[in-house]
Amino acid sequence: MNWLEYAVLFLVAGSVTIALVPAVKRLAVRLDAIDYPSARRVNMLPIPRLGGVAILGGIIAALIVLGLGMTFLGWDNPFAPNDDITPNYVGVFIGILFMFGVGAVDDVVDLSPKVKMLGQIIAACIVAGSGLLLANIHNPIGEGYIEFGWVAYPLTVFYLVAFANIINLIDGLDGLAAGITAISAATILLFAVWTDRPDAAVFSVLLLGACIGFLKDNFYPASIFMGDSGALLLGFSLGIISLFAVARSTLFVSLLVPILAAGVPILDTFFAIVRRKREHRPIDVADKGHIHHRLMRAGFSQRATVLIMWGWTIMLSACAIVITVADNLVRIPIFLVAAGVTVYAIVKLRLLGDALRHHFNPRTKPNRSEKNADGINDNVQDKA
Repeated sequence: MNWLEYAVLFLVAGSVTIALVPAVKRLAVRLDAIDYPSARRVNMLPIPRLGGVAILGGIIAALIVLGLGMTFLGWDNPFAPNDDITPNYVGVFIGILFMFGVGAVDDVVDLSPKVKMLGQIIAACIVAGSGLLLANIHNPIGEGYIEFGWVAYPLTVFYLVAFANIINLIDGLDGLAAGITAISAATILLFAVWTDRPDAAVFSVLLLGACIGFLKDNFYPASIFMGDSGALLLGFSLGIISLFAVARSTLFVSLLVPILAAGVPILDTFFAIVRRKREHRPIDVADKGHIHHRLMRAGFSQRATVLIMWGWTIMLSACAIVITVADNLVRIPIFLVAAGVTVYAIVKLRLLGDALRHHFNPRTKPNRSEKNADGINDNVQDKA
């Protein structure tokens, strides 16, 4: 496919997403899928969620245009069989729809954490069963690949569920999750085009277009939230396109592309897990120790906080591209600079310090009643 065709798909995904938002708002109001102001949320007014419906609509519309282009305009088929990897793309999309459905139901009826996790695992199993697997990595010290065998199935399920949740957990400010997903998708798009992965490139364009379109109404001050339907959809799709992009790559460092592109939400999720474990709280219980909360406590506005985290993601994404295409003379110092900035941010924001100090001071541990009082599930705009 050429850049004009990619541009058409991008515009369709974005414009349809924008067009669907008003109808989705009305639907959310009718279903009472509303985020009401609370002590744990940053929104001051009731805001409809369920924005994932508009995002999915934009993606589906672009896929329809892609099919029409292949049928009537002679566009190349990005899903044509190849020697590297040919999953059942229909099965992959069914998995995406299932993950979206889990999030959409949770937006409306508030599923229990166990039921929601079970649904996510089923969605990931559908994708893994369709043949899209993290089956091997290029041998960094020799020729060929290191094959994972049967371990590829649980590894892929874990990978996809993890990606779904890192976006879900970071969805705490207006435009934050959509912007980070857009930047990550753009990064994978560049890598996919460079390595001739048309399926990854097309999915990246669709995700990028839908996210940009959604930001029109989701950036501060947001008039709609994406909800779990959107956050799980975006995170899961990001994990899928990253698998498309790095599958059978001849470059070991290509594995760093999706990891660095999603580096900010990965770090945020990692420290959230460590923090909650050390504070003897369930992982699914909300707190206000996330990166965006710490930036706002440092005096940054909501808009500035989002832009800072976007900028951090852009830096890591640029690093991912450079270390993939450059030689070691350039690759190593670029990586060290990005790592240095990230470590500085971790230290400056005290991402781990509070949890460690709390862990070693029994007087600050929550009692049982405090745990029960705070035992609420993470929700949209409350992914802290």
